[in-house]
Amino acid sequence: MPRLLLLTALLALHLGAHAAEPVRPQDDLFLAANGDWLARTEIPPERSAVFGADLPAAVDARLQALLDDLQRRPARQVQPGSPEQQLRDFHAALLDTAAIERAGLAPLRPLLREIAGLRNVRELAAWQGRAQGRLQTPIWLWGGFADFRDPDTQRVMAWQGGLGLPDRAHYLDEQRFAPERAAYRRYLTELARLAGMREPAQRADRVLALETRLAAAHVPAEQARDPARMLNPLTPAELQAAAPGFDWPAFAAAAGLPPDQALMVTQRPAAVAIARLHAELPLQDWRDYLSLRSLDEAAPVLPAAFRAAHFAFHGQALGGAQQPQPRAQQALAALRKALPEPLARLYVQQHFPPAQREQVQAMVGQIVAAYRELLQANDWLSPAARREALAKLEGLRAKVGHPAQWRDTTALQVRAGDALGNRQRAQRFDWERHARANGQPVDRAAWAMSPLEANAFYDPMQNEINLPAAHLQAPWFEPEGDDAEHYGALGALIAHEIGHAFDPLGAQFDATGRLRPWWTEADRAAYEARCAQLVAQAEAFEPLPGQRLNGRQTLAENAADLSGLQAAFTAFRRAAPGNAEPAAAQRFFLSYARSWRAKFRPEALQRQLAEETHAPHAFRANGAAQNLDAFHEAFGTRAGDRMYKPASERIRLW
Repeated sequence: MPRLLLLTALLALHLGAHAAEPVRPQDDLFLAANGDWLARTEIPPERSAVFGADLPAAVDARLQALLDDLQRRPARQVQPGSPEQQLRDFHAALLDTAAIERAGLAPLRPLLREIAGLRNVRELAAWQGRAQGRLQTPIWLWGGFADFRDPDTQRVMAWQGGLGLPDRAHYLDEQRFAPERAAYRRYLTELARLAGMREPAQRADRVLALETRLAAAHVPAEQARDPARMLNPLTPAELQAAAPGFDWPAFAAAAGLPPDQALMVTQRPAAVAIARLHAELPLQDWRDYLSLRSLDEAAPVLPAAFRAAHFAFHGQALGGAQQPQPRAQQALAALRKALPEPLARLYVQQHFPPAQREQVQAMVGQIVAAYRELLQANDWLSPAARREALAKLEGLRAKVGHPAQWRDTTALQVRAGDALGNRQRAQRFDWERHARANGQPVDRAAWAMSPLEANAFYDPMQNEINLPAAHLQAPWFEPEGDDAEHYGALGALIAHEIGHAFDPLGAQFDATGRLRPWWTEADRAAYEARCAQLVAQAEAFEPLPGQRLNGRQTLAENAADLSGLQAAFTAFRRAAPGNAEPAAAQRFFLSYARSWRAKFRPEALQRQLAEETHAPHAFRANGAAQNLDAFHEAFGTRAGDRMYKPASERIRLW
């Protein structure tokens, strides 16, 4: 297994334009499905990776056409304050780089003066509260979640953050990440120099030292997402007592949070340590830190020298890209992030017909039925746990395509020619919506993900999956495609998201979304034994020489991949009488492997290993398939084949 996966990863990274030798699925499913594509595909110089079914690019092309049409409309046809006016003026301001150049740093100067004028810890905390939505501060607030113990009530999460490098390991493992640290120091120095700050190198050193202290205070990623550790509801006053050194009431008030409502303090040890750092470190260090973090955040809408420095670090040093994306592409990405629902509404009207939505909803029903079959046949769940699992499955809801009702954004001010101001107001506008909702009833019709995201997710607190319109269409999903294409790609994705209901994180929540143990000790032990096997399988994978996959960090996603593929194949087999035939089953697994078609630069792959909860694509294709009896039956694997795994060693979750 290790040799197979190392070969897969290295070939995926280094195959050039020469023809690839044929690879059998019995030896490497990922390369059998994707080897020719990898051999003839080059990563564009402005990108860190390229994907086979490039949904973001397809969606962007359609969005660009919609925006071009909007820009061509006479001004009298665009009502002030309307979504169309917001989209048009926001987009035009981003594209007007000449105006951005003329403005220089003036649009950000008021913010930098505020930071320079901070006089004490209280003012420091209040400033960070006002920055919520715009800047990821050392403790940053994330809204739109249900309370773990009361899933009918919304809670804001207080999360560890504030790092300029991708992960705590980039600060604490100095030997492994020395090049990234050096690139970050150069970037901070350049930001300070461009902003006219005295002693830019010394300021950069102080900020890097401060962030290293923050990183040391952070809880490791595999612990940070454990719901049992995250369940720390505290009001600002209670936080003041539990985590002294930081003015929590001033922070919460400036963030717009109701003073009597609790926050979910997701990494309590980090909150305590970070609060203490605010009292221990010199105020000037914090001023330098907030100034450079603000410059970094605003750089995409600052003059060209700032944009070039931003790309040299984020795009090149961390991602391996050789040149920046075209400005039009950057502007569209920023617009999608700032005004997702007004833009998505235009998109859905043109590109997501109701019949397509109904087709996906029918597939969801088939996959739920497959999970029901697997749970009922499971041989290690206790009867009580099986009843709970089935109740959770029956209570699961699927949000498909887009919201039934679109959010009203008319109160957001978008001004012609104000690229930075528009960006900041949009960020704060979205945050304040979440702040007001803290402690209020959950709006179960609301969407947490934009319909324009080519992605999907499962929410354990609401026991629902979200399947945005952007992910439910060509080239990834062809409405006229056959069952093998549908179930191997989209079906496996849907089943993966449902599988998160029963992964190591999701399985801690019951059918109502409440954090509650519903397993017996024997159930838990049996499940954890299977998870330990998955961890061991993942940690045999060496995507880059000397760098192995973190099995614990990627466990939840690997578990959802495995259970999802199992359920998707079960649904595929049930969909038509001939689908269990070897030829049909082979097409299913090849479709699944093609859905993971991707090629990464080494820098991007290294960053993924450090911070991502998802395994590299080659492992996701091969690792899950290798555990399914159906894969071995379809391709007739036998001892000596590199994908062969004896039946007694195949991992079965359900």
